[in-house]
Amino acid sequence: MQKIYTKIDSIVGNVVTVRAEGVRSGDLALVGDSYANVIKLDRDKVSLQVFAGTQGVSTTDSVRFLGRPMMVSFTDNLLGRIFDGAGVPRDNGPALTENMIPVGGPSVNPSKRTVPDKMIHTGIPMIDVFNTLVESQKLPIFSVSGEPYNRLLARIAMQAQVDIIVLGGMGLKYDDYLFFRETLEKNGAMGHTVMFIHTASDPVVECTLVPDLSLAVAEQFALTGKRVLVLLTDMTSYADAQKEMAITMEQVPSNRGYPGDLYSVLASRYEKAVDFEDAGSITILSVTTMPGDDVTHPVPDNTGYITEGQYYLKDGHIEPFGSLSRLKQNVNGKTRDDHRALMDCMIRLYSSYRESLEKQSMGFAMTEWDEKLLKYGALFESKLMDLSVNIPLEEALDLGWEILSDCFEPNETGLKSSLLNERWRKPVPENM
Repeated sequence: MQKIYTKIDSIVGNVVTVRAEGVRSGDLALVGDSYANVIKLDRDKVSLQVFAGTQGVSTTDSVRFLGRPMMVSFTDNLLGRIFDGAGVPRDNGPALTENMIPVGGPSVNPSKRTVPDKMIHTGIPMIDVFNTLVESQKLPIFSVSGEPYNRLLARIAMQAQVDIIVLGGMGLKYDDYLFFRETLEKNGAMGHTVMFIHTASDPVVECTLVPDLSLAVAEQFALTGKRVLVLLTDMTSYADAQKEMAITMEQVPSNRGYPGDLYSVLASRYEKAVDFEDAGSITILSVTTMPGDDVTHPVPDNTGYITEGQYYLKDGHIEPFGSLSRLKQNVNGKTRDDHRALMDCMIRLYSSYRESLEKQSMGFAMTEWDEKLLKYGALFESKLMDLSVNIPLEEALDLGWEILSDCFEPNETGLKSSLLNERWRKPVPENM
């Protein structure tokens, strides 16, 4: 039986407080005509955050508790659809009400998980060759405002070899939302994509719901055997929304004003990444912007402890140094026999190129070896690091050998003779 209360004790920001009994944390309610959910219980004092904001809400409005958590529809009709942070269609399509599933459930039991061992091909050499994305992995993209991280996510959404894409946008500029929508529609990717979008002009409460909606839908698709890639942008906007809600509720602030449970809040979302034993998988790739390019900021700092590496997007490309996929060793030994050796060799030589570039900028004389490294670095950056490059893994590996042979002699690479004899693009001297 649903109880109705007609006296609201207080309204602070988007949070209303009412005296009620028999209410559970996370329950859904109607405040007037707007949905809200229970976020805090203090005996009979119940705090609810109103999804659409409290503008127009008065202390005499009715509060009706629905006795269930927030739910979202799960059907194949989700594919190609766009919803807001409250699960309401924003594409002018019909509302979906069949097969409702709860949002924000617990993570998968570890006994039902398998060891990640399958690669996700993206067509981006700096990912596929040097920091492979692995199914069920959770990886952030650390970046700063102004970098093309949303364009990178859109490319991954179009090119990743998975069954389903779930895109969750938080605090997006309307232009970015339109970019995602138009890009995926134009390239035919919307047919296997679901989008939950919160724009900067939407109520801040809805921002906190986007990851839960995205991951709840992703989990159900994974249970049906689908390989699901969840793309989230921007988790710093999500954390800022949590911070604003915590301040409204007068919680004691922690580092830089963020709530003290920020780590747990982030971890409970990232830990949804899973490769099911007898079903599909959920892989999470999220953007985390670093205010002031400060990796010690609470959001990237906590994220680094939770996730399995990171990609650094800087100056328009994924940095070879600092970027790390800790699970790549689970798969790049199975791709091609030269993958690991070539990857290590090219990164080592690129590091030497950076040193030669620094010598050149300081006016030091360039040796013949330095000139080779400078040529190599220019080719590496234009043919492999550039985010516009879109080639399969095998072609990228062949291109790596081609770049090496254009710049060096075989004995200058440090690679094994067996690999050189098999893969080098020029004849190898017999005395090697």
